[in-house]
Amino acid sequence: MNDDSPPPSNRNGRLLLAAAALAIVAGGVYWWINRNFVSTDDAYVEADVTMVAPRVAGSVTKVLVQDNQAVKTGDLMLAIDPADFETAVRQAEANLAYAKAELESARADQAMTGKTAPAGVEQAQAELRAAQAQAERAQADAERYQTLYAKDEVSKQALDQALTTARASRADAERAQANLDGAQTSPEQAATKQARVQSAEATVEQQQAALDQARLKLSYTQVLAPSDGVVTRKNVEPGSQVQSGTPVLALVGTTPWVIANFKETQLGRMRVGQPVAMTVDAFPGVQLHGRVDSVQAGTGSSFSLLPPENASGNFIKVVQRVPVKLVFDPAPPATVRLVPGMSVMPKVDVSGTGGQTLAVPAAPH
Repeated sequence: MNDDSPPPSNRNGRLLLAAAALAIVAGGVYWWINRNFVSTDDAYVEADVTMVAPRVAGSVTKVLVQDNQAVKTGDLMLAIDPADFETAVRQAEANLAYAKAELESARADQAMTGKTAPAGVEQAQAELRAAQAQAERAQADAERYQTLYAKDEVSKQALDQALTTARASRADAERAQANLDGAQTSPEQAATKQARVQSAEATVEQQQAALDQARLKLSYTQVLAPSDGVVTRKNVEPGSQVQSGTPVLALVGTTPWVIANFKETQLGRMRVGQPVAMTVDAFPGVQLHGRVDSVQAGTGSSFSLLPPENASGNFIKVVQRVPVKLVFDPAPPATVRLVPGMSVMPKVDVSGTGGQTLAVPAAPH
């Protein structure tokens, strides 16, 4: 019986060749489809995390939030006992009132000095003229009595009386001159009064600042949400003693993004603004869209706790990974709740040639 079918060895060889050709074609098709895409499985969701800490120390009276609760900017999250701070405000208000009273007194004294100083000078000048005239008359009388005494026409007692009157009149004239000199110091007195007013004004400003500070500290007893977010890691309860600057909870922002650690060899064609398709392990079957935002100015290892020392010892070249920030565009739907740390599989379309390479976004104006 004749059998025209090829021997098994030839048939198996053709099958292997066909399979190899199919694999090559499939590989070529896969390469052709994916030649303009780069991806990585080393990518994670990130978001702004704000550590909320009270700005004053005290005893907590109320806690109005719970873990995983969404809050809006300005929402009251916890309250600190305000009694001590209210007392400080009242003390500052009293100090300010006293300082204002001192300022009014200084201003009134300055105004009075400005009005009375010219009149005082005129009065002192008139008194000096009168005293000088009296002194001149008394001196003339004394000289006349001395002449008469030399002729034995007046007694020694009368001469002594005239000399005493002349000395007293000269003393009165000197006193009037001193009074005039004092009255003529009105510019210096005005400067002194002005300095007192300025000192009182500075004291008022100082006490006003102290009152503002006391009121500010009182407002800090109300701990408000600094931004929209979700409360997490809450470690405070009513009655807790909190310290200024010590975090009591964390607030996770509502605008997530992705940090994808691409190999440095994948960045050659990557540009800012290129589209990205992303899937999140927590939401299989849901594809999200975004774009390349920026590339970190340094590899991940450069910012590690113990960065490599390639200049010492033996060197082994290792392909480095560079963090790339990807932002969602449009934002994920409300049904997809992304939290920091979730694993993401991004796929960047690098076919576009627009945009900058490894660029850092410009600072907002």
